Amino acid sequence: MDRVAPAAPTPPALPSVALPALYDCVVSHARTAPVRHSFRHLTYMWLVDLDALPRLPRPLRPLARFDARDHFAAAPTIRAGLDAYLSSRGVHLDGGRVLMLAHARILGYVSNPLTLYWCHDRAGTLVCVVAEVHHAYGQRHCHLLRTDGAGRAGAPEELYVSPFFPVDGRHLVRLPEPRERLGITVQLERAGQRPFTATLHGHHRPATTLALLRAVARRPWSTAVVRARIRRHAVRLLPRGLPVQPRPDRALQEGLSS
Repeated sequence: MDRVAPAAPTPPALPSVALPALYDCVVSHARTAPVRHSFRHLTYMWLVDLDALPRLPRPLRPLARFDARDHFAAAPTIRAGLDAYLSSRGVHLDGGRVLMLAHARILGYVSNPLTLYWCHDRAGTLVCVVAEVHHAYGQRHCHLLRTDGAGRAGAPEELYVSPFFPVDGRHLVRLPEPRERLGITVQLERAGQRPFTATLHGHHRPATTLALLRAVARRPWSTAVVRARIRRHAVRLLPRGLPVQPRPDRALQEGLSS
C-alpha cells in the first residue's frame, strides 16, 4: 500500500521516522487534589511536515484535512501563521523544518486540545517547541518553549482551561520529538504541588492509505469523542464538591486568536 504522499519533497531531517505518520495514542489525565480522579482514552494523531502536508487520494480527503482556520485563523496557511507568531516573539527559522503533531479535521470536525510544533533552523537544529492550547470555550493560546536536551521546559499557566483550576501556577512539560514512540507529559504545578498530570503515549506507523482507513474504522469521529469525554468527566467531578473557578474576561488573556 502506497504511503500518503507529501505535497512536495522535503529535506532529510528529523525525526528519523517516515512522514507523514500516524500515532496510535493513549491519552491519560490524572487529578490528585483536592480530589482524586483519572481517566484514559484512545485516539490517533498525525505527525506532519508543515511544508509538505499530506495529499490524500480524493475519496479520502474528508478523513484528514489540515486547515489554517483550526490553528492560526487569520493566516493563509498553518506555516504562515506559525511563522508570524514566532516572528512576533523574535524567532526566525529562515525556512527551517517544522513538524506538527495534531488531530486532522475529520468529516468537517476537529478538536485539538494540544497541538505541538517542533521548530528547526535551516541546519536542522531544534530552536523551540510551540505548544498551542485550545479549550472548550473557543479560545486558544500559544506557549513558546525552549526545551532542554531531554525535551523539558516550564511555562506559566495563562489560559483558563479547566473550570476546576484558577489561572495560576505553571506547567512542567516534557516534549521530546516523536520517534518510533511518542511520549508527552504535562504537569500543573501549584503551591509546590502537582495536582494534575496529563500524558500522551503513542506508537508510530507510516500514514499509508490502509493505515488511515484502519485508524478511522477503529476510532470513528475520534476528535469529537475526545471532547465529549473531557466534558463528561468534568460533569462527573461537579457532584464531588470541587469549587468551580470563574472564567476570566477573554480580553485579559494574552496570545489569543479566534
